[in-house]
Amino acid sequence: MMTVPSTGTEVRLAARPEGWPTAENFSVVQAETPAVRTGQVLIRNLVMSVDPYMRGRMNKTRSYVPPFAVGKALDGGAVGEVVVSKSSHLAVGDLVLHGLGWREYAVVGAAGTVKIDPALAPPGAYLGVLGMPGHAAYTGLLKVAEFRPGDTVFVSGAAGAVGSLVGQIARLCGAERVIGSAGSAEKVAYLTGELGFDAAFDYKDGPVLEQLAKAAPTGIDVYFDNVGGDHLDAALVLARMGARFALCGSISQANEKDPPAGPRNLTQAIAKGITLRGFLVGGHADLPDEFTARMGGWLADGRISYRETVVRGLENAPAAFIDMLRGANTGKMLVRIAE
Repeated sequence: MMTVPSTGTEVRLAARPEGWPTAENFSVVQAETPAVRTGQVLIRNLVMSVDPYMRGRMNKTRSYVPPFAVGKALDGGAVGEVVVSKSSHLAVGDLVLHGLGWREYAVVGAAGTVKIDPALAPPGAYLGVLGMPGHAAYTGLLKVAEFRPGDTVFVSGAAGAVGSLVGQIARLCGAERVIGSAGSAEKVAYLTGELGFDAAFDYKDGPVLEQLAKAAPTGIDVYFDNVGGDHLDAALVLARMGARFALCGSISQANEKDPPAGPRNLTQAIAKGITLRGFLVGGHADLPDEFTARMGGWLADGRISYRETVVRGLENAPAAFIDMLRGANTGKMLVRIAE
């Protein structure tokens, strides 16, 4: 059994960002290792996730989850090893998924963990393709957007953790055409090469509407929105009658100080009978088993591909988070805390 140190590293919110976060919004400190009570386990975190939704929690606004507290450690998805157990459900050495990332050691009630199988996939996969991003891609496309075989599907932010999976799931389920947008030529090549998208474009190369019109000359049936802004406007213009939009994120507006002007083409939704439906993964708690079974099967068969962008060192988590917001990652952005 390993000797547990009396302190461990954690990352705290030092101040709420105004616009884009900076290193000054975070502090990296040594904190006392928490005590373990009956029914709890002490986890040494191995890998943690940084995700776009965390930016919203840095603001002091009402949302579906409480905002991060200034001066306190942030939290988020992580996978770690149980090093002390006072629960009959978990043993020392078990690897578990839980919600207290951004720290080296975490105490969690056993009920707040999910034991993972490292033989099925590496720990980081449970924060990406087999975790919340994968579940969001599966739920958003198949349930929220009510995907149908033969649909033309457009995905924004398509080289990210969620978007890269949306396009592949659409292809596996019989899409007529899959189109993605990304932020570099390298990412565009990744989409059309490794991931099998039928078309992709770099949104920095010109107006999104013009580029999407070339990629989808007969329009789109499904739009999976990770970006908002001009991507949503363009999708509204090019939507076919009865198109379905799954609204997963709006990262293009996350760091703007001024309120967004809003979609300029919303009247298109009336004329075309478009469904625009926002969703949260937590609102689809009936789907994890179905998702895990299908995604696990696709992975085992080699039919799903995924990438990870890994930053090493918990002290570098703030930089990894800021880089993720700026689109520096391909696939899932992870922070490796320990081996």
